Order: sequence, then structure tokens, then C-alpha cells
Amino acid sequence: MQNTVYSVRREVSGYIVKNIFASLGISLYVLVDTLFIALAAGSIGLATLNIVLPIFNLFNSLGLLLGVGGAAIFSLNKVRHPERIEGLYSELIIFCVGLGILFAIIGNLFPHQILTLMGANQQTINMATTYFRIVSCGAPLFMANYVTINFVRNDGNPSLTMRAALTQTAFVIFMDWLLIFGLNLKMEGAALATIFSPVTSLTVLSSHRHFAQRQLKLFKTKVHLKTVLKAARLGIPSFLNEMSTGVSIFVFNLVLLKLSGNYAIAAYGVIANIGIVFLAIFNGVALGVQPIASREYGKHLYQNVKIALKIGLVVTFSIAIISYFLLLIFKAPIVDIFNAEHEAQLVAYAVKGIPIYFISIFFSCLNLVLMLFLAAINDARGAFFLSILRGYVILLPSIIIFAYFGGIAGVWASVPFTEFIVASLGIYLTNKKISTMQIRKESLL
Repeated sequence: MQNTVYSVRREVSGYIVKNIFASLGISLYVLVDTLFIALAAGSIGLATLNIVLPIFNLFNSLGLLLGVGGAAIFSLNKVRHPERIEGLYSELIIFCVGLGILFAIIGNLFPHQILTLMGANQQTINMATTYFRIVSCGAPLFMANYVTINFVRNDGNPSLTMRAALTQTAFVIFMDWLLIFGLNLKMEGAALATIFSPVTSLTVLSSHRHFAQRQLKLFKTKVHLKTVLKAARLGIPSFLNEMSTGVSIFVFNLVLLKLSGNYAIAAYGVIANIGIVFLAIFNGVALGVQPIASREYGKHLYQNVKIALKIGLVVTFSIAIISYFLLLIFKAPIVDIFNAEHEAQLVAYAVKGIPIYFISIFFSCLNLVLMLFLAAINDARGAFFLSILRGYVILLPSIIIFAYFGGIAGVWASVPFTEFIVASLGIYLTNKKISTMQIRKESLL
């Protein structure tokens, strides 16, 4: 028994470390990109980036909608009914490219109207238009990349998807520096570098054609709406989860613009992008716990399921404690890194916001582990319920209500409030699920 426990602990720890590094890749690029934009275009550049981000998030969410759903259909049928999924990937890629081209055309024909709706004003509209037009042209690539990543992973080649993520991060950071500073293209350079991200990833993923066990095929075929809708139905949870980020950024932008203007949006951009790094770490831990918990649950080894969850919770909460105190100690120097123009308003908003906003990491670290854990032990409904509460039902009204009563401080406080409520419900649902297992009845958490 002790050997089994030790084996599970070691396996979970190994998965956690690998997944943290994989998850950190993209988030570090986002952070570095934000830093480069701050250095090249100042506070207005940061505000511009935050205004355009929800559109960029929409492209990624649509890619996940079809990628996750389509890959699930692929996995379910590739062994017993391979004939059913022969043209699946091709149909979804062709549909994504067509839809992406439509987005690119609309984005370049009506940029001012779209950006005004997103919260751009006289100070940001020109810079935002340039950035938005270029990023819109990459819509087919962003969507196709997410579809391909999910299919390649489910075709038995997860190591290639990790390699693609790390390669694109390293290459795009270099291109970011080259285009923004080397060629002095500033925001245009940042937008162009962003398009290199899916291009690099797809280039690496194309080597999957040499994978001996592959069943994935890409060929010219007719797109059937039934196929697209079936994939979309299975991908809705992933779409809503990813899109919640874009929706919350959009609401934050509108509220902060009304309260204090572009400097408040820029401060939120700094805080949110730092937060992305922590969420990536917590997500990496959760992804490390998920496969082991799922496997042990399938074997009815419930004590091992409990061990896997406890390791994940202890690791994430420990990281949250250390991270929060580091942020408190170094909040001013961290903000100064993003404040090349030495804007006092940006510093004031961000320095006051960090201690309030990042209380949330004590609860978000639990939420990400618990949501993936519930999905791993066949409680997808519970995981989806928590995800919807966290991204929409509690957060969005909280931003508006807290802003009304507490101003900017209230806006920052809406995030820890949301995470706390969701964590409380998550602990309750997890204990309820655990109580149905054949283990001791004591409370898990």
C-alpha cells in the first residue's frame, strides 16, 4: 500500500512539473508582449492592447469550440469507427479558415465601429485600429491552430503539442523584440508578432504527418453543417470557459473607462497580465492532477484519487501564499517595469489594485484544481456549473455592483469576491462527490 501511495505521489508530482512548464509558455509570451508594448507605446499602448484583447479571445474561443468538440468526436470513433471521422478534421479546418476570413474582412471594413463598441475613445482609437486590423487578418490562423492542437493531442501525440507551444513562445518573443524595437514598428510590430504565434505552432504541428500511429488526415472535402454543429455542441463548455476571459475584460474596460479613463484600463492591463501567469501555474497543477485522478477513479482506487487531489491543492495554495507576499513586497518595482513613461496615475491605480485584486489567487488556485478534478471524476456538470458562475454569473454583476459602491477599489475587489464564492461552492460539491466514493466519510477539505 505504501509503495502504491509513493508511486501516485511521485507520478502526480512529475505531471504537475511538466504541465506547469507547458502552461507557462503562452502566459509568459503574453506578459513579455505586454511589457514590450508598455515600453514602446506607453500607457495608451497598454490600454489599446486591453481594448483589442476580447476580440483576440473570441478567435481563440471559436477555435476551442470546434477543436475540443471535434477532437472528442475523433477520440470516441477512431478505434471502432474510423470511417466516421476520416474527413472530420478537414471539414473543421476548412470551416475555420472560411469563418476566419469573414472575420478578417469585417474587422478591416468596420474597425472604428467595432472598437468604439469595445471601449476605444479619441486617445486610443487610432492605435487600436492599426493593431486590430492586423490581428484580424490572423483570425483564420488562430482558429486553425486551436483545432489542430486538440486533434494532434488526441491522435496520440501530446509531446508534439507541448513542443509546439514552447517553440512558438520562444520564437514569438524574439519576433516581438525584433519588430517592436529592432524595426521600430511599435504597435504594428506587436500585432505582426502575434500572427507569428499560430504560424509557428502550425509549422511545428505539421510534422505530425511523420507520426507512425497517426490517423489524422487533411484533404479537400465538402463541409457539412451537421458535422460543425456536432463538434460545436461538445465544445461549448470549453468555448464558454475561454470566452469568459474576453467578456470579463470587456466589462472591466467599460467600467474602468467610465470611472477613471485610459490610465485605469492600462493599470488593469498590467494587473490582469500578471494574473495570467499565476493562473497558468495553477492550471498546470490542475492538468497534472487530472489524468491521475481520472485513471485512479476508473480503477476504483479512491484513496489514490484523494491523494492526487490533496497534492494539487497543497501545491497550488503554497504557490499562492508565496506569490501574494512577493507581490505585496515588490508591487511598486513590478508596476514600474510596465511604466516607461512614468505616469503617476498608472502607478497609483496599479499599486493600490494589486493587494486587493490578488487576494483572489488564494481562491482561484483552489477553483482551477477543483473544476478539473470534478471533470476527471466524471462530474462534468459540476465543473461546468462552477465555470459558468466564475466567468459570468457572479463575476460580471459583481464588477458593476462593486464599482457602483466602491469605485475602482470595488472593481478590484469583485475578483476575489467571485473566486471566494466559487471556491466555497467548489469545496461543497467536491466533498459531496467524494462522499459517494467507497472511502472513509471524513471531509476531504
